[in-house]
Amino acid sequence: MHNAKTYQTNTGSVLEVFLAFLKLGLTSFGGPIAHLAYFRTEFVERRRWLSEQQFAQLLAICQFLPGPASSQLGFSLGLLRVGWLGAIAAFVAFTLPSAILLLLFATALPFLSGTVALAALHGLKLVACAVVADAVLGMFSKLCVDLRRKLVALLAAVILMAASGVWLQLTVVVLAAIVGVLFFNNRDDSNNNSWSLVLCYGVNTGAVLLVLFLALLMALPIVATSNEGLYAVADVFYRAGALVFGGGHVVLPLLEDALVAPGKVLPEQFLAGYGASQAIPGPMFAFAAYLGALLSPVASPMLSAATALLFIFLPGFLLLAGVLPFWRAVSHNAVALRAIAAVNAAVVGMLGAALYDPILTSGITSVVDLAIVLIAIGLLIRWRVSPLLVVLWCVGLSVGQTYLHF
Repeated sequence: MHNAKTYQTNTGSVLEVFLAFLKLGLTSFGGPIAHLAYFRTEFVERRRWLSEQQFAQLLAICQFLPGPASSQLGFSLGLLRVGWLGAIAAFVAFTLPSAILLLLFATALPFLSGTVALAALHGLKLVACAVVADAVLGMFSKLCVDLRRKLVALLAAVILMAASGVWLQLTVVVLAAIVGVLFFNNRDDSNNNSWSLVLCYGVNTGAVLLVLFLALLMALPIVATSNEGLYAVADVFYRAGALVFGGGHVVLPLLEDALVAPGKVLPEQFLAGYGASQAIPGPMFAFAAYLGALLSPVASPMLSAATALLFIFLPGFLLLAGVLPFWRAVSHNAVALRAIAAVNAAVVGMLGAALYDPILTSGITSVVDLAIVLIAIGLLIRWRVSPLLVVLWCVGLSVGQTYLHF
């Protein structure tokens, strides 16, 4: 019987983690769902840091918790690879390029609204189509190996394509876990060792992190009422990061209510930054750096931007790091293994639904677009080329259409 590779801590270096995530921070176009696909390609297939089952298990946990799922997944990969320094390196490397690019791009946005720029942005949507399709196909083949798991994935995709909503996604995950407990058996998974996640800390540290999450959530509003400036910035962005399910797009209404409605940020400034955040690689939560720089209450714009950026990510990271040791403590249980198998299948269905809408529906607008995406998928699956080359292919052909009119 073949046992999948067990994920181990302290098997790499902080520099290795930093460089791996810096590459992704500079090249991961397409939004949160595409980021998950990039992570799978880089760390499951290319670097083999973890197994397909371990990746899906982490992804399911990140999808279930509030916060930016793709950044939480990257944080957990760094944490499990090297420890706390690895988690910090993964976060900084993946996020800093997008924060810097967002500030620069927003400044230049009025000059980048021509036909060629719009075609380039459309090409990035085509990249997301190809990358996510590759990930969905790969995960389906590895995680949906029998009829029951195929049915769970299919039903999850159908439900989420028929209706939308973050709470519906969470409901699908919970229902999949129940289905796994009731209808799966442990023979459905012959690679139980592949679930193992080895952490550098235990449940006591996890409990402290969860208490810290709640303490900040309750204390920051109190401190901010009597202390303006950076305290108020920290409060706004911490609450946004702590209370949002579904990632970057879902956090926007919360930030708009907190910043635009009271007049702290002008509507046109908010929309300009949001538009810029669609075109850069890396996490959409980097939008916080742009907004923080605009606020700059009593400190420098860069310090305010750094505060906003740190505090919008912090709650999701505290929750994830706090939950992981408790999850690990129960994940070897026979009942938990059945639930995990079904949840992983549901995650494949969730990604499949996201691939259809909004990625394919907003990305493919013509037969030419479809041909470009199909060739890009072939480049990824058949020839295993670098995603960067796929970016060049899709963007180049998209821009070429504006000149050749094909």
